Amino acid sequence: MTNISDWMYSDIVKDHFMHPRNVLTDESTFQPDGKGIIGNIKCGDEMIVVIKVDKEKGTIKECKWKTYGCASAIASTSVLSELAIGKTLEAAYHLTSKDIAAALGGLPEHKIHCSVLGDKALRAAIDDYYSRNGMTDKIQQEQAHIICQCLGITDAEIEHAVLEGARTYLELQERTKIGTVCGKCKEKSLHLLELYKEKYFKT
Repeated sequence: MTNISDWMYSDIVKDHFMHPRNVLTDESTFQPDGKGIIGNIKCGDEMIVVIKVDKEKGTIKECKWKTYGCASAIASTSVLSELAIGKTLEAAYHLTSKDIAAALGGLPEHKIHCSVLGDKALRAAIDDYYSRNGMTDKIQQEQAHIICQCLGITDAEIEHAVLEGARTYLELQERTKIGTVCGKCKEKSLHLLELYKEKYFKT
């Protein structure tokens, strides 16, 4: 059973939710240098991030967004926009969910996936900028690898399951059905389970 304290928001989260920064209110007239859209059907969030780039400096001069989702999703994208402005494209590209959560004074564990969506939307916007400007060599492709050969379950699906709350192998199986046929992937699955728990939830 989840402790109620796990769902409490910091004052910074509340402030960004009630007074979000850099919201995209002029979508019809705003002409972005890059645009990223990330959606998550399971939690109902969709994030749009648009950027304008100072091409001489290689920095982000504007970062606007629109998010359909919960308080964590809105606050995460709001603080992300502040973190991105003024950074080089390379530095902004490597902003992580931990950076976002830290800037918000922490997020409830079951809401970390919202900050992951935010940094992915920003990377998608930067990738779009790279594509528009003939800089495709800078795009870092995220390739999923099949872990469970029987069911075709990938490491990306395991990562998503951890972000959605899986903490044990049984919980991972409940969400993905991994290892329920031959079971040969259990060792790899357990390794990735611990890896993603360490990545997102341990300081």
